[in-house]
Order: sequence, then structure tokens, then C-alpha cells
Amino acid sequence: MSNPFLSPIARRQLLGLAAATACTVLSPVTAQAAEYPSKAVRVVVGFPAGSVTDAIARLMADQLSKSLGQPFVVENKPGANGMLGATEVARATPDGYTLLVTNSSSVTINPQIYKKVNYKPADFAPISQIIDAPFILVVNSAWAQGAKVNTLDELMNWAKAHPGQLSYGSAGPGNIAHLSFAMLSNRKQVQTVHVPYKAGSQAQLAAIGGEIQTLFDTPPSIPQIENGKLKALAVTSSKRMARLPNVPTMAEAGVPGFDVSFWLGALAPKGTPQAVIDKLYAAIKQMPNDPAVKNALSMQGDPVVTDPASFAKRIASEVPTWGAVIQREGISLD
Repeated sequence: MSNPFLSPIARRQLLGLAAATACTVLSPVTAQAAEYPSKAVRVVVGFPAGSVTDAIARLMADQLSKSLGQPFVVENKPGANGMLGATEVARATPDGYTLLVTNSSSVTINPQIYKKVNYKPADFAPISQIIDAPFILVVNSAWAQGAKVNTLDELMNWAKAHPGQLSYGSAGPGNIAHLSFAMLSNRKQVQTVHVPYKAGSQAQLAAIGGEIQTLFDTPPSIPQIENGKLKALAVTSSKRMARLPNVPTMAEAGVPGFDVSFWLGALAPKGTPQAVIDKLYAAIKQMPNDPAVKNALSMQGDPVVTDPASFAKRIASEVPTWGAVIQREGISLD
């Protein structure tokens, strides 16, 4: 009930004070975000040091440390196509002090392809996509010369003539590079052998060293293509890559409808306050504004920094897409 002895001005001042007090009492999350981060933040990477995912994580951690004034420390937890690191973050306290930098395989594919997995895409709060990139189908140059393989068709013809002898690598069972080669093998009806590694960089070294003959590699392989250690046969983007103008797309090489790309991005445990997510995204989106950082990102793929809602939408759209591929190819892993 209003006090009849208060003047209109005094009444307005009293109501304003009450509203301000209510906001202070009812907005602890806002206060938490304003203070965040107040200590070091862990950035978990489910792949080894030196991998593409690790490189992106370290660029992001450096940016966040500078922008937010606290250390962002990268911790590598490699294994099971990024599943070990993802599982740890999914179980972490959702306070913004444990983050995940990973690739699309570990979030959109692992929960659908592994029989024993302890997380699902909904267990994460997307912060930002950072990189989008296609794959490059490469072969060991010395082997290709001896086998007279210069095109995708010639690679598949060699595989048909030598059943079970063409070996390809990937960053682990269920990795998008693994699924992509399985799709290619099924479409061309050839028998190939998958050799999993803990990181794509290790698979690349195996191809250069002759342990395997081929793989779907990532853009950081371009220097190895340019120096002649690897030979590029096709790219999985819908148009040719600017850095590889003479390499055809998969469609141009005779495999239409084979547009495959992967993302690298940052996520937090489900339930992390939205104000903290937004604060992290605001710092991450500044990364391409630094020419040196943008150049470093461009070596890994196309810098495509998206907001949390757009990133969540992409993840949600990819889950059924890859689910259909997994079902069609009949792939299941322990």
C-alpha cells in the first residue's frame, strides 16, 4: 500500500531503489559473468600436441588469455577419436573453467558410431565454430609414381586390381576422414584397409613414410603437396581450393555428391551460464582481426567464427546427416 505522506519524487526514488535492489538479488549469474574468469581456465583437447585441433586450441587459448586476463591452459587428452577429452568436459562442472576444443567427428559422430560412449551432443554448450575445412585426397608420391596413379580413377582402378592392399589412414576409428574413405570404397566397390592413428598429423607422416598409401588429409598437408612428398588427387569441397587450383573436386574427379567438410570449434559443458558463453564468444570472434592469427588460422582451413546459436544449429543439422551415412555404410565400433 503506498504511503500518502510521500511526495511523488520521493516515491519514484524509493521505487527505483527497490528495483535496483531486486536486480542485484535476482542476478547472481550476471555478477558471476562479470567476474569471469577469476582463475585459470582448462582447455581440453582430445588429440595430441601438434595436431590440427591442438594448433587451433593454442591460438584460441592465447587470444582468450590476452582478452580476459587469466591463463587459458591447453591440456591434451588424446584417444578414441577425441572421445576421452570430450567425455571429461561433458562431465565437468558447468562454470566456464573447463572448455573443449575439438572437431566435428568427436561431437556429431562418436555418439552414433561407438557402442560405449558416455556423452551425446546435447551434453555440450556450443561457444563458437572457429575453422571450416575440406579434405584433400592425397597419396604417397613415390608409391603413386611406381603404381602409375595420377588421378582418383587410377587410384580406384589400382584398388580393384589389388583387393585389400590399398591402405588409408585417419585420426582414428569414426573420424570423418575414416567415414569419407569408407564411403568412397563402398561407392567404388573396392576393398581397402583402414589404419587408425591418434591424430591426422600422424596419419600424414605415415603416408609420407610409406606406411600407408593414401588418406583424406587436411589443409596443413598443402606444404607436403607443394614439396612433392604427397600427391593431391581431389578435394572434397564443392569448388576447387584457391591454394590448390589444379586439383579437381571430387565431382570433377568422377564422384558427384561427395561434398564433405569438417569444423573445429569450442564448447563448454551443458549448463554453463549463457553470459559466460557470450563473454567467451566475444573474445574468440576477435581472433581473425589479428593478421598474424588470421594467417595461422588460414593454414588450418577457412576461418569461420560463428556465434553460439549458429554453431549449435550446424551441430544439430550434422547429427542426422552423419547418422544416415553410418547406417548406410554399416559402421559400428566398440
